[in-house]
Amino acid sequence: MRLYRQTLALPGVRGLMILVFFARIPATAAGMVLTLHVAVGLGRGYGAAGTVGAVATIGIALGAPVWGRVVDRFGLRPVLVVTTLGEAAFWLFGRFLPFPLLMVAGFFGGLLVLPANSIGRQAIAALVPPDLRRTAYSMDSISAELSFMVGPAVAVLLVTQYSSTVAMLGMAIGLVGAGAALMVTNPSVRTEEERAADTGERIPRRSWLTPRMYAVLLIGAGAVFILAGSEVALVAQLRENDELAYTGLVMIVWSVASAAGGIAYGGLRRAPTQVTLMAWLGLLTLPIGLAGGQWWLLGLALVPAAALCAPAIAATAEEVSRLAPAAARGEAMGVQSSAFTLGSAAGAPLVGFVVDHSSPVWGFALAGTGGVLIAGVASALIVRQRRVEPVPVA
Repeated sequence: MRLYRQTLALPGVRGLMILVFFARIPATAAGMVLTLHVAVGLGRGYGAAGTVGAVATIGIALGAPVWGRVVDRFGLRPVLVVTTLGEAAFWLFGRFLPFPLLMVAGFFGGLLVLPANSIGRQAIAALVPPDLRRTAYSMDSISAELSFMVGPAVAVLLVTQYSSTVAMLGMAIGLVGAGAALMVTNPSVRTEEERAADTGERIPRRSWLTPRMYAVLLIGAGAVFILAGSEVALVAQLRENDELAYTGLVMIVWSVASAAGGIAYGGLRRAPTQVTLMAWLGLLTLPIGLAGGQWWLLGLALVPAAALCAPAIAATAEEVSRLAPAAARGEAMGVQSSAFTLGSAAGAPLVGFVVDHSSPVWGFALAGTGGVLIAGVASALIVRQRRVEPVPVA
């Protein structure tokens, strides 16, 4: 635990971790609130809710790199003002919109999402020296796991105890609070040395968006593809077993195993490569469905793969921070967020389609196979980078 003590002792790190954890909660609750509002509040069903969610996802994927680039050029506060007010306005007024207008507004709401995740990762790169970033990004991944346990639960509580419109109002209030806290603290996204060395010249995207960076982003998308797909297959398996009531308990087991894996990974001086983590995550996901006879067997079968979830996400952030130059770090972190978003957007519907037309066993198999294939493609990209030119160092 020495590395964790050293990291938390760095100025600003402890406060940043707490701030980002709370700032993430509205984002983790957003999907559940929107789904329940459309499906239950508006009575349009889950298919319509999925359509609005897909439109919002497109907005998120397009907006993240743009806001990252704005941070690189103009700093953090202008982005916080625009995204806080923009996303809060969506939740404040979207609760009164009919379905067609809500779908249109969902795109702009996604485009204006408060980029708490990428801000946290940029700030870690600025506050933490390279030799401790693995530990810091592991803590960040664990923090994300915890926020995903809190956000959807709060969303369901507000909708079931009050209404979906009250939950959307709560989202607006939460976002304003998160944005205001980030504006007041204004976490640094570059070191003093990086700011002094910045000439203001635009860095060509091709200088850092190399085959190696594509491999890093592909692995990040692949990890989230497995997570999103496995979640769909998990729920389907429990429903098939008539054990849906145990979903929350199995998800807790999954989250605890992931957090434990993240803690172990963050304490390593020499860690497995990203490709190795991705390949093992896929291989260990493949057979999970074979243990689906009872909920506790399914929970145990999830543990090995779950233990690699947080390390795979942390490794992606660590590599992006290493490969991207400081003057383009915001855009690079935004592209990483888009990769995560697209991985999730692909994993859930593809695995859901397979589950609907076969069984949950094949859903886990598809998620795992996708991970292994992605590891292979990423490995080929890295080999290509090594043959053509040396790996850039930030």
